[in-house]
Amino acid sequence: MNISVLCILLAGILWGTMGIFVRHLSLYGFSSLQIACLRIMAAGILFFLYLLVADKSRLKIQRKDLPLFLGMGWGSILFFTICYFTTIQTTSLAIAAILLYTSPIFVVLLSAVFLKEKITGKKILALCIAFLGCVFVAGIGETSDIAGIGFFIGLCSGLGYGLYSIFGSVLLKKYHPYTVSAYAFIFAGIGALFLCNIKDAAEKTINSEKPLFVLGFILLTAAVTAVAPFLLYTVGLLKVEASKAAIMAMIEPLVAAVTGIVVFHEKLTKQSMIGIVCIFGAILILNMRNGHTEREDI
Repeated sequence: MNISVLCILLAGILWGTMGIFVRHLSLYGFSSLQIACLRIMAAGILFFLYLLVADKSRLKIQRKDLPLFLGMGWGSILFFTICYFTTIQTTSLAIAAILLYTSPIFVVLLSAVFLKEKITGKKILALCIAFLGCVFVAGIGETSDIAGIGFFIGLCSGLGYGLYSIFGSVLLKKYHPYTVSAYAFIFAGIGALFLCNIKDAAEKTINSEKPLFVLGFILLTAAVTAVAPFLLYTVGLLKVEASKAAIMAMIEPLVAAVTGIVVFHEKLTKQSMIGIVCIFGAILILNMRNGHTEREDI
């Protein structure tokens, strides 16, 4: 297992810890959409400040590439966030998670069309096993609650989530991973500013017992669940095909389930165990080499 694969898996692990931060911030009265938007905006600020101090040259982009960066920020990060939380409101958390993780299906198809990546039998097998694992981890018995509009918006969240890999793969041919990730969140943060009722969020922060602590925790949430994992994932895309990376990132719901069990003392069910085994199996399949006859990017 090389460093690129490790970066993608570590990104999935960090994304899987999001429940800890979301539950804590919800105690201060923030809505789910506010938490999501604050996370995006804080990540954009952190990325910008880091590049401003560390290397201003990374902030330079060509005007002709603005549509790609806007697509990554608005068409991927902001779009899938809105769709994901809308799906949670119209269906359930389990269904929303399952539909979000249709993203590798879109990535496999879109990468074949736009990035000319091959759709191999190994990818299809790993994709099916990993998605089945996500269904089991999320709770297969809850899928009967799904509604038509919730299903459609949930699929849109999966599409938006998957587009990050497509835009990222294209932009990484020209820009440093720091630049790609930074501008994705800067543009997404600008869009989120108009969605989260920033005045209400500011009042909740100021009126809390520990306003500086809450502000710091928002920044920590952005650093751990957005800045670090998206940067790691983007670095991984330098060497790993977008379709493979998207499937490996499905380790996130596995980590979320384990976090729920360890941190919040949630019950470990047989379905969750089956799901965990399936996701691990899919990752192993993707990292198996077929001798010297098949070119592997991971």
